[in-house]
Amino acid sequence: MNVATQTALITGASGGIGYEMAKLFARDKYNLVLVARSEKKLADFARELEQQFGISARAAALDLTAPEAPKRLFDMLQGSGINVDILVNNAGYGVLGEFAQVPTTVSLGQIELNITALTHLTRLFVGPMLERHSGKIMNVASTAGFQAGPLMSVYYATKAFVITFSEGLANELKGTGVTLTCFCPGATDTNFQKRAESEKTRLFTTFRPMDVKTVAQDGYRALMKGRTVAISGFMNWVIAESTRFAPRKWVTAISRWLLEK
Repeated sequence: MNVATQTALITGASGGIGYEMAKLFARDKYNLVLVARSEKKLADFARELEQQFGISARAAALDLTAPEAPKRLFDMLQGSGINVDILVNNAGYGVLGEFAQVPTTVSLGQIELNITALTHLTRLFVGPMLERHSGKIMNVASTAGFQAGPLMSVYYATKAFVITFSEGLANELKGTGVTLTCFCPGATDTNFQKRAESEKTRLFTTFRPMDVKTVAQDGYRALMKGRTVAISGFMNWVIAESTRFAPRKWVTAISRWLLEK
């Protein structure tokens, strides 16, 4: 299939990893559907990509924590005759704080976006991909998903779901022509930590976060190769793998130390 006729849908495309990945797809002449909450910023970015790369970029301003949003997006694209060849479930957020102190709406919002919306979008778009015997899906998890994370317990748990869900589904999709990649970045220099209010934690002050462009390139390559699980950065890979062998109480204690200010 001519790559110029293919379309990639990216959630959380107005900043961070999603923003940088959108530029990589546009460079390789994929048409784009960009999804995020910020309507003006998204529309400006779509126009910029169209002018720079000569592709079609559609901005869809949606709050994916709303239960009806994934289906509304799917129906809108179906109604416009747009087939999504690559789905990048990148949208997600976390909040620093003890679970009992974080507002319930904030904790549930993380679950709605990081788990429910991701699962719903995957279910909606995998069907047409299977019918075409062609497609790629990327679920963006995190190295946080390999251990518990006191002070960000809900966020870490949502990313653990993404990893195990993605591994299971990737196995189900073998031989269908559709691949699923679970991408696990570590600490990355984006606006994530500002929204999470974790800029002053040891995770970001003691250790240098990875450059977001490098992380996006790692994810893009892993997606194109059809890798099942990809961790960005050698040290992140070492740390994630080491959690399998260290006592879980030690791993949890270290996680808390990293998330303390």
